[in-house]
Amino acid sequence: MKQLLLIVICMATWATNAQITLKGVVKDSIGNPLEMANVIAINKATKKLDSYGFTDSKGNYKLNLTTNTIYNIQVSYIGLKTVEIGVETKEVDLLKDITLEGDDSLDEVNITYKMPVTIKGDTIVYDADSFKSGTEKKLGDVLQKLPGVEVNDDGEIEVEGKTVKKVMVEGKDFFDGDSKIATKNIPANAIDKIQVLKNHSEVGQMSSVTDNEDNVVINIKLKEGKKNFWFGEVSAGLGVAMEDSRYIAHPKLFYYSPKYSVNIITDVNNIGEVPFTMRDYFKFAGGFRSFGESNGTNFNVGSNDISFLTLRNNRAKEIESKFGALNFSYSPKKTWDISGFAIYSGNKTDMEETTQRVYANAGIDTNNLPAYDENDLSSAKYIDTEQTQDLTTQKSDLGLFKLSSSYKPNANNQLDYDIFAKISKQQQLQSTLSTRTYLNADDEVVPINQLSDQSPFSINQNLNYYYTLNDKNIFAFEAQHLWQNEDPFYNAELEKLSFYNLLSLTNVNPNLGDHNLFDVSQNKKIRTNKLDTKLDYFYVINSKSNLNVTLGATLSNQQFNSNIFEILEGNKNDITEPSTINDVDFSFNDLYVGLHYKFITGIFTFNQGFTLHNYVSKNTQLGSVYENNFTKLLPDASIKINLKKSETLRLSYNMQTSFTDVNQLAEGYVFNNYNSLYSGNRELENSLYHNINLNYFSFNMFNYTNVFGSINYSKRIDQIKSNTEFIDVNQVRTSINSAFPDETISARANFQKSFRKFKLRFGGNISYGKSNSLITDRQTNEVRNRLAKTFSQTYTSKFSTNFKEAPNFDVGYNVSINNSNIGGVENTFTTHSPYINFDAFFLKEFVFTSNYTYNNVLNDGETIDSYGFLKADITYQKKDSKWEYKVGVTNLLNSTGLNQNSSNDIFVSNSSYVIQPRIVMFTVKYNL
Repeated sequence: MKQLLLIVICMATWATNAQITLKGVVKDSIGNPLEMANVIAINKATKKLDSYGFTDSKGNYKLNLTTNTIYNIQVSYIGLKTVEIGVETKEVDLLKDITLEGDDSLDEVNITYKMPVTIKGDTIVYDADSFKSGTEKKLGDVLQKLPGVEVNDDGEIEVEGKTVKKVMVEGKDFFDGDSKIATKNIPANAIDKIQVLKNHSEVGQMSSVTDNEDNVVINIKLKEGKKNFWFGEVSAGLGVAMEDSRYIAHPKLFYYSPKYSVNIITDVNNIGEVPFTMRDYFKFAGGFRSFGESNGTNFNVGSNDISFLTLRNNRAKEIESKFGALNFSYSPKKTWDISGFAIYSGNKTDMEETTQRVYANAGIDTNNLPAYDENDLSSAKYIDTEQTQDLTTQKSDLGLFKLSSSYKPNANNQLDYDIFAKISKQQQLQSTLSTRTYLNADDEVVPINQLSDQSPFSINQNLNYYYTLNDKNIFAFEAQHLWQNEDPFYNAELEKLSFYNLLSLTNVNPNLGDHNLFDVSQNKKIRTNKLDTKLDYFYVINSKSNLNVTLGATLSNQQFNSNIFEILEGNKNDITEPSTINDVDFSFNDLYVGLHYKFITGIFTFNQGFTLHNYVSKNTQLGSVYENNFTKLLPDASIKINLKKSETLRLSYNMQTSFTDVNQLAEGYVFNNYNSLYSGNRELENSLYHNINLNYFSFNMFNYTNVFGSINYSKRIDQIKSNTEFIDVNQVRTSINSAFPDETISARANFQKSFRKFKLRFGGNISYGKSNSLITDRQTNEVRNRLAKTFSQTYTSKFSTNFKEAPNFDVGYNVSINNSNIGGVENTFTTHSPYINFDAFFLKEFVFTSNYTYNNVLNDGETIDSYGFLKADITYQKKDSKWEYKVGVTNLLNSTGLNQNSSNDIFVSNSSYVIQPRIVMFTVKYNL
């Protein structure tokens, strides 16, 4: 890896030595410096644009030019005449000031050459072809090469350190704005320009009274030949793995016209390419955010989804994926837009995993415990480690549907309506061998078998109306309703169930020769109805200040029912103990009024206010009612300092109340899994959060340097925490409001600099947290506090090239360090991950791409695992042909497994799991 870095440095040094710098100041006719003037250099011999740039706030410009070359330098600025001058470079830097004269026509500047980057107000426009080398296949490949733009491993786009909220194509939302579906599927050859819209407002009337600085949107402009015509691609492939065959089929079709658009994406494969991951599921399913968060209340209805959608993403042992998605938009008239999507995702995943857990039983004296009686499964024994081997099969069929309407009859009215439905069928089968598994009478190890199954559905509706009475008075009404039904079922078959006596199960005592198993099941049903409404009134005092009055309500009702039963000799035996049955009715109401005052003075923007809440929560169970009623004043404030046009510093503070939903209030026992039992607490109260955030953003178009940094501090008082009682490694948990506060402080920094042919990035994340949980000593019933400290660090570095003809590569080095101290037991896991991505044209019609990552995992300084992943493919496409042929190999080194580590308040775990073998694929693609 060191040799590779040396080669990179040598190439960069060579490129630098072959260039000189032309710099100077651009002014108007009376000597005022001009900011954001366009400066380009056209090579007279090749007629190509060799360099471009913008002037800074003092009018400075800088161009990197090739030595011993004649250039035509063009300087342009809106409202002024374009200047063209000839420059001949030698081998020394040049200095030249330029003056622009007035243009009486005042027409927009006529740029005689296509600019790679242009800026108009809050919009940055990138000319895609100026950054393409020809190896790009999808939108994400193009975005990676743009200055100030990054695409992370999840397909999310970041611009100047800010996450892009949505992606549009020709001004129409692409799959509800999901950036990953866009980056992975929109063909690179269809893209003409990429518009970055900063400070974007979905509602024009609200732009003057709301802060949209963090709302960044990307709009893709298509090439002329792609409009009013179907375009896309159809690809199919066959291949082989070590022992079986593989396949992939991936048609994608797109149609855009001014009146309507249609996007169709399908994918069927068994090569581990997961088109719809857990991250995508939660992005779509959680697209409706609770109003309360912006007003100080955190009450989110929990989801009992199994949530295992391709748990290991594309690194499981076997994955079969089926995916189909349809997105459309239609404009019956200029004032009315209709859009929607339908998504189906089906996955079957097989996993094989080995895990070691180290339990931190701090505060418990293990030296004076009574002897452990193997014939008494309920006797106490505290151990420090457990090893498990899991074989898991997961099946999931998921459907997501959304229909949206936006009606804007005039500039003063806008009515939006959305309906979103989610349905699914999910099942998980898991077989576990544990070092805590007892042998039966025949000395056979009997695995622990678990089944989880459910078919949940939900419907979410959203209605918004915005009305501008006049220049001084603006109204905004928002309402949202959630109807959700969940029915998770759980079954476990095992030889030993340490808390069988708590559930009043029959003791079959398998260790005395009885071959029967515990066969125990649980039914749950959770039904939710939740309504959020909010009315905002904005009074615009003047162009720099306004008042905001908010009236709102959250009205929620949930029913939670569960019961446990066992199978004895083929017959169902319902457990009727009250401690095993839940019949809970829970309502939560929040009525609030808020007042905020925002004003601008100089470079400062202040926004401060408060929200007054009246909370009423009531749960009915066990024949009685528990009610909590109180009022809380929640302040918040922010200060934004605009140091320069693209440089800001922001400090914000807010106080929040956080409430649990019915899942933690139901006091009857419920299974988390075979070795974890949970009982809720109906008397749980709210937690109080104090949050402080400091952000810094800077993007300099003069030298294409992007700097982002943030520091966050959070203190959580009366946090809802677990109180855990151990029965050997099994746990019985409940929840309480902790008397000890939890604290977290985190920092993030990112530096990125773009050159004409290179891109450099450094970044890091640091987080330190202290949390408290309770452990009950089963021998003495003494409850003791356990302090858990976590310190995590992640550092990233990346160097990229963007040559038009020479090969290109990304080389980087990532390091992650996770340190945990749980009850005095300390563990440190460190992972070093150098990588290189390479792509090149050769013989004019071939493209070679390769990706290699090496991982070295250490525990307390000693290597516990090391593995590398190498992927390579060769593509052939004859010039002007629509056919493309590819031979690709994944997991070229045939690595067999991966390592993952984590920690919580109970244990530190280290897992290794089997991954897919080497796969060789031959794929044919036809480009429409």
